[in-house]
Amino acid sequence: MIPSDHFTRFYNEVFKFLESKGEEDLELYWLAISKNQERHILELIETKGLQGMYEYWSVIDEEENCDMDIIVDDDHLALRMNECPSLSKVQDNDAAPMGRYCDHCAGWIGPIMDKTGYHMVYDVISRTEPRCSMKIFKDEAKAREAEKSAQLLMGWPGREQHRS
Repeated sequence: MIPSDHFTRFYNEVFKFLESKGEEDLELYWLAISKNQERHILELIETKGLQGMYEYWSVIDEEENCDMDIIVDDDHLALRMNECPSLSKVQDNDAAPMGRYCDHCAGWIGPIMDKTGYHMVYDVISRTEPRCSMKIFKDEAKAREAEKSAQLLMGWPGREQHRS
């Protein structure tokens, strides 16, 4: 098993290599990760909806020792990553972080949300600060309204952009 410190560094180098080959290669990789992640979250979403998402990210919170807050109600789930361990580990090494490292999170979870009919608003806030905010809504209009307050709104492969 590869330690998480090495895993994030490996990911970073893979992302940089694929980006050098072209945007399409990078997006295909994120879509492959997304397809793999369906095994871990798709059934939870399909059977438990927002509560299933809460259960999934609560496990991530504990396993990856995250500093995050998660709230869920009948209308949406809101996750605020106060200090992302993944980006922090990538920044804390001698290799330069990939400029778009944070995009991989939206790149894999976005297609799953599209597939399940939920609407995600993923605000990276900054590409150099290890924090972000993600909100997932049942109602698309509420998601579009929430996008207006995003600082750095993420897209993902296949997503229709609603804002310039």
